[in-house]
Amino acid sequence: MSKRELSRLSAVDAGFLVNERQGSHMHIGGVTIFEGPMPNIEVLKAHINSRLHLVPRYRQRLVWAPLEAGRPFWTDDPEFNLSYHVRDAALPAPGNDEQLEKMAARIFSQRLDRHKPLWEMWLIDGLAGDRFAMILKTHHAVVDGIAGVDVLTVLLGIEPNTEIDAPQPWNPAPLPTNGELLEIGLREASQAPMAIAKRAFSLARGEGDAREELGEFVGGATRALTELIDTAPRTPMNGPITGHRRFKFVRNSLDDYKEIKNLLDTTLNDVVLTVTSDALGRWLRSRYYPTDGLKLRALVPVSTRPKKKRGSNAHAGNELLAMRGYLPVEDMDTLKRLAYIKNSMDGLKRSNQAVAADALTSVQNFAPPTILAQASRLNFSTRLFNLLVTNVPGPQL
Repeated sequence: MSKRELSRLSAVDAGFLVNERQGSHMHIGGVTIFEGPMPNIEVLKAHINSRLHLVPRYRQRLVWAPLEAGRPFWTDDPEFNLSYHVRDAALPAPGNDEQLEKMAARIFSQRLDRHKPLWEMWLIDGLAGDRFAMILKTHHAVVDGIAGVDVLTVLLGIEPNTEIDAPQPWNPAPLPTNGELLEIGLREASQAPMAIAKRAFSLARGEGDAREELGEFVGGATRALTELIDTAPRTPMNGPITGHRRFKFVRNSLDDYKEIKNLLDTTLNDVVLTVTSDALGRWLRSRYYPTDGLKLRALVPVSTRPKKKRGSNAHAGNELLAMRGYLPVEDMDTLKRLAYIKNSMDGLKRSNQAVAADALTSVQNFAPPTILAQASRLNFSTRLFNLLVTNVPGPQL
């Protein structure tokens, strides 16, 4: 029997649990399409089982301390069953992309069981054109978008390999008792005020970098609080959220995006946001919704994950900040739209909004669960933004 190791969720990771409702699922995922015949499901499970030691979070489940004594923990799941998480399905003939989209939508419409490791992988057979698909679905409390790509890369491997490595021994520890969880929670809660006071004292006495950090935090926090008052415009996209999902492929050339980025001296993210803004405007006008002067508010996650951690097993959890930017959706010249978005995103970066968000997140790590829950729900309030736009790079090989 192995030694029990408990890992406390960060404030950001716990926030994704707090914000999950019956209709608003907080898992992320994607569809990957492969050429060639689909591998045998048992062979795939054996391969994944041989690599699970590289993704320890995928054999862990959540446990909560009684009396809400702190954020939940990750711990080994003694009842882990790989067959529950890796499943297969088949499309009916003719097996086109539209059928795959509908299957993906059904899978993403189902909430993950919180009493098991929070992920699923589906192997989809029957795709036309000598292809098969893989759908990976993981709760946002486990990984962010960048880490999700890393997980897929780790599980599948990089080099072609016909031989399956022997799985490394894994002896899960028993689940902790309520008494053990309560003791840890109360001990950490008693230490939180001292940690906050120590941080504040170091900033107050600081010189140079510490003083500059404090100034950036105050300026960014002021900007963030101002934006909380400035609610997003009401649009057809801001209705009640249900549990049903739709999934659609839209194919674009990354080379085209990079060419535009280089030609106009901007970022790839700015180009993505420009294309998204144009598409949203067309969609709204197709439904006779007036867009003159309309600027939607988008929540844009920004990864803070260091490049040195990409592809390693140190990927668990979320390393991101959310910035709120404006997307002009009126009928306008594309170059003007791109210039507006570039200036808007550059302004957000200069505003220290990310610095304030990072500092506020650090404070939330010491907050009681009830306060953390309210802060997380405020951050995800649909009064503050119309949609979320994320741009996640795939495997770079």
